[in-house]
Amino acid sequence: MTEPNKKTLLVVDDDHDIRCLLCDALSQKGYRVLEAENGRQMWQHLEVEQVDLILMDLYLREEDGLHLAREVREGFAFPIMMLTGKGDETDRILGLELAADDYMMKPFNLRELTARIHALLRRAHQGAVSSGKTINEDHDCLTFGRWVLDLTARILQDQDGQSVTLTLGEFSLLDVLARHPDRIFSREQLIEQSRGLETEVFDRTVDVLILRLRRKIEANPKMPQFIKTQRGLGYFFQGPVRTR
Repeated sequence: MTEPNKKTLLVVDDDHDIRCLLCDALSQKGYRVLEAENGRQMWQHLEVEQVDLILMDLYLREEDGLHLAREVREGFAFPIMMLTGKGDETDRILGLELAADDYMMKPFNLRELTARIHALLRRAHQGAVSSGKTINEDHDCLTFGRWVLDLTARILQDQDGQSVTLTLGEFSLLDVLARHPDRIFSREQLIEQSRGLETEVFDRTVDVLILRLRRKIEANPKMPQFIKTQRGLGYFFQGPVRTR
């Protein structure tokens, strides 16, 4: 029987040694760990288990980990962390754009891995708790269009009070842009000022996070009303933005 409040992780990797390593290490950290070597076993677990986070190998032997992650994202809201042995920036970008919430490169540091898992689970919990909450009148907020960005609670809600889940990186970029309407930021400046971005961030990663933000806040992401591109320079947030 699963202990109350004990988080369940699902490790999807076709390397038996990696699965054993992760299961042992994460179990010692107090997690309940399930394992799968392919998509079929993964779906079998998801049909009967309450999973809180998936760690998935990007390069499964006979399947595309990104494709599986995208399918999972269509039906589940829990975090997905991709594991990959290749250092190609393109892999990171594709994963971020399609489904993943974070990356770890093999060989990985177990201490860093568990810290990132903890951070992802904490953010997911905060997002679930904040969903549907009324924004506190004492909080620092920015309003634009039909949106209210609560800077104190780190929540984005629409005019009907429905929360939109943002990753830490997405929130940090929106925070920087909306605080400085009509100011053009280069990708380097956005990375520098965004507290939520990891240390290993590529310029192209900013483009992907902007794309994801547009999908969440723009009525038509292909013709954005708020987050504009200044060709050759970077991005800017088109006002007006009101403080509250």
